[in-house]
Amino acid sequence: MSKRDHKIHKVESLLDRFGNIAVESFHYIALFIIGCMVIWSAGHTVIEILTIKKFATIDDILLLFIYLELGAMVGIYFKTNHMPVRFLIYIAITALTRLLISDIQHTHKPSLEQMMITGSILILAFAILVVRYASWTFPSVIRAKEADQPLPPGKTPRPEDDELA
Repeated sequence: MSKRDHKIHKVESLLDRFGNIAVESFHYIALFIIGCMVIWSAGHTVIEILTIKKFATIDDILLLFIYLELGAMVGIYFKTNHMPVRFLIYIAITALTRLLISDIQHTHKPSLEQMMITGSILILAFAILVVRYASWTFPSVIRAKEADQPLPPGKTPRPEDDELA
């Protein structure tokens, strides 16, 4: 390798490291902002329930569950650097359930739209089964490496930790 090639390689290596730091910094800043927005929105909803409405409807409670799942997803992403796909499906199921309950409360009539929402919830529930089965049957590299490590005393493996994608 010539001296010129060595210098070019050194500059490329430096730029790669800078790029990785920039991407990772953006990643954490964006994730922190998303987490703050979830907390802000959940807080606003709770304040609205306590001050304006004076009681919580089932829609409000399910909305708070959506915020809880979003917050948990952000927290898991901060800790593990992996997006739990299963949580996205849970959020979708909760959102569809909220829509279904709201529709039933306001119309009191069965409709084709309610059947489609119910079918969508069933498909998403099946998707969770597929994700859990796939993550258990075909473990990720992370899980395979961790399986080689002995667990600390009193610690048992949790299958839900395996669905990080």
